[in-house]
Amino acid sequence: MIEPGWPTIAKIGALQTTRHGGVSQGAWASLNLGLHCGDEAEAVMENRRRLSARLPGPPRWLRQVHGTRLVNPEQWQPDIEADAAWTDRPGQVLAILTADCLPILLASRDGRMVAALHAGWRGLADGIIQSTLARLPVEPDSLQAWIGPGISADHYEVGAEVVATFGDLPAELAAAFAVNPAGRYQADLKALAGWYLQQGGVSCVVDCQRCTASDPHRFFSYRREQGRTGRQATLIWIEP
Repeated sequence: MIEPGWPTIAKIGALQTTRHGGVSQGAWASLNLGLHCGDEAEAVMENRRRLSARLPGPPRWLRQVHGTRLVNPEQWQPDIEADAAWTDRPGQVLAILTADCLPILLASRDGRMVAALHAGWRGLADGIIQSTLARLPVEPDSLQAWIGPGISADHYEVGAEVVATFGDLPAELAAAFAVNPAGRYQADLKALAGWYLQQGGVSCVVDCQRCTASDPHRFFSYRREQGRTGRQATLIWIEP
């Protein structure tokens, strides 16, 4: 387990799982927390049980679809389709599953609200960060953000069709899609996310600087394993 290295806020808890500490076998070894990636359901549920034992409550899992929907506690139900969630209720644990996409945690400086986002290239291009910041019940300048483990630009090659979905990017983001010798692009999702957060008014943005694709010992990676892999979780809550 990894504890996010961001400025400490009283009453806020956060945790990043790795691929260790569970019972899953093979490509999903061992702490796979994703139910829809080919692993045995019984193993995933045991992994989730082990994780929950370390938390103040069971995680509020989402059915992530690379969209921009944000849900709050009143809307939450098992397997709800969304890619972002927020809560101001102590003891409610928000969870994001990833295997290359970015998990992003948000916490208000007064410790009264937390949020978690799943941001792949589709979500970033469609504005999940901007729409989430606009719909949260606090001002963006009261938030701090932590960008968790995700695929780095060195390992994330995309085509021109992906770049086109972002429209006209400002000059300071030109390096987020560096052209490689093959004439394709190395996409820097973390640079994009950090810029959108800062432009949205979040002044404190901390990147964990961990790459899922380059660390097979610690993290699952969809790109590295060509889709046959597990999911790690990024979690945040207000202490009860």
